Amino acid sequence: MYELSEGALDQIMNGVEVEKPILQILGHKKLQSASTQERYRLLVSDGKRINSYAMLATQLNSLITNDQLTEFSVCQVNRYAISMINNSGTQKRVMVILNIDVKIPGTEVGCKIGNPTQQDGNVQNGDSTPAARSAAPVPKTNNSSNSVRPGRQQQSYLNDSVSSGAGISTTPIEALSPYQNRWVIRARVANKSAIKTWSNARGEGSLFSMDLVDETGEIRCTAFRDQCDKFYNMIEFGKIYYISRCQLKPANKQFSNLKNEYEMTMTSETEVVPCHDDSDEIPTVKYDFAPISEIDGKEPNAIIDVLGVCKSCSDITTVVARTTRKELKKRDVNLVDESNTMVTLTLWGTQADEFDGSSNPVVAVKGARLAEFNGGKSLSTLNSSVLQIDPDIPEAHRLRGWYNTTGCTENVHTISKGLGGGSGGMNGPWLTFKEAKDMQLGCRETPDYFIVKATINMIRTENSLYKACPTDDCKKKLIDQSNEMYRCEKCNRNYPNFKYRLLASINLADWTDNQWVTAFNEEAEKILGMTAQEIGELKDNDDEAFLEKFGESAFKTFLLKLRVKMENYSDENRLKSTVVNVTPLDIKSYNNHLIAQIKELSNMGKA
Repeated sequence: MYELSEGALDQIMNGVEVEKPILQILGHKKLQSASTQERYRLLVSDGKRINSYAMLATQLNSLITNDQLTEFSVCQVNRYAISMINNSGTQKRVMVILNIDVKIPGTEVGCKIGNPTQQDGNVQNGDSTPAARSAAPVPKTNNSSNSVRPGRQQQSYLNDSVSSGAGISTTPIEALSPYQNRWVIRARVANKSAIKTWSNARGEGSLFSMDLVDETGEIRCTAFRDQCDKFYNMIEFGKIYYISRCQLKPANKQFSNLKNEYEMTMTSETEVVPCHDDSDEIPTVKYDFAPISEIDGKEPNAIIDVLGVCKSCSDITTVVARTTRKELKKRDVNLVDESNTMVTLTLWGTQADEFDGSSNPVVAVKGARLAEFNGGKSLSTLNSSVLQIDPDIPEAHRLRGWYNTTGCTENVHTISKGLGGGSGGMNGPWLTFKEAKDMQLGCRETPDYFIVKATINMIRTENSLYKACPTDDCKKKLIDQSNEMYRCEKCNRNYPNFKYRLLASINLADWTDNQWVTAFNEEAEKILGMTAQEIGELKDNDDEAFLEKFGESAFKTFLLKLRVKMENYSDENRLKSTVVNVTPLDIKSYNNHLIAQIKELSNMGKA
């Protein structure tokens, strides 16, 4: 009644390619693994043989968890690969199923078809049948003293095959294991790091890493020292390559968030050859997007792929790294998705500099780190993160359609509440000055943050400018030596020049109260509408114009994020308020906030 591909398993395990065999699933078992990703071993039958050395590719795990691939199911295997494993010193062939369709559910079949017998997956030494030879993706090498070195034979095979147009038998990334030594993968470079250098007691050197993807999976590949010099300029982001003869080892999850138990290291035998057939089947990046609404439930420091529409973003700000004391550029981007939940993503360096959120683009990020502060969650890109703007993927097109039709007008719930330090974006509670005082914000051990719509009463001109160290990494106030030289105590150097920096003391007011705040250089520049250097030159050349510039800012209204913390000055506690971020008032955003408040007060929000 149900026809299976009898004899197919004997052929497959002997290296003969069988096109779309029909097999029956007789059971499955979850494998014990150090990896966080589950893997399943299958018991399959072709009606004549039973083979327990079959494995389901991890991207097909949902077939098990959703009870689609059940006992007695009759299936068509559309694509598979043969991998080698070492079982107690014996080499065994394993069929890795990469694509499979359920033709008849197990509940309908209800029993085992035929009387199949157990098949042995052992690899016999000296097996030289044509079928066995065809199972290997590259020619076998001879280990005698007169043989060509394996790396040279492999190199000749790859280069000659590509040059002649002959086909290259490749192994899927999903099927790679440390027990194989003869394989070629065909993969796209989905991410490529910059060259990093190190120096320690054991020596010094350089390295770079790249993320490789194919239709079945992804894997991290790292090149050290000589291999770094050899391959870095050759390998280009987004291109497809044939790669062979790398060392495979268990992945170090401290440095890699890819979903693979293994990672690759290039060796002196490694060969990389460009593949000029740019296949659309190989994705540019493999994502595993987490809905923004689920991010709040994940643990801090988790590595997450996220997809969202940029609802708003901050201007570029500069922070000083605690360890290196270098200035870093950053920008906060507020992302929303169909769950009407918003999270703040911090971009750094070039990504922050080049980002344009004016058109509300769809943003896809692979490998962002989750942070938690003061009860809120936020994301931050890493050196290894991949950022794509308006990617050409179905999920992004669907999200764009949602935002353009309804998402752009809906109220959102933010999980990035009360963030400070690393997050200068406009997220956090919206309060008046009176509400902040009534809540005693700033009186706890940690600082508090809130957003206020306020108008500038006045800005003190006294001590609003200072001459700072001209080096990029230092903001220290200089000491005038009265000999046309300026000394920086921090750098322990004298300079013939300086740069102006702002330190503005501002009185803000809303309809409930007023408060003095301090705005440092970048935020003070936004309020005054001029750079610190321009204002300093104005003070030196035209004192009246300098005073007039400060007066122009009076009675202007801004949206400000404030940091408040009680500090002790001369045995006296004082509330110190600092401007973390300032933007011109966005009437639309402010109206949405007021509407949300009205609904909450009238209990409409509970409907």
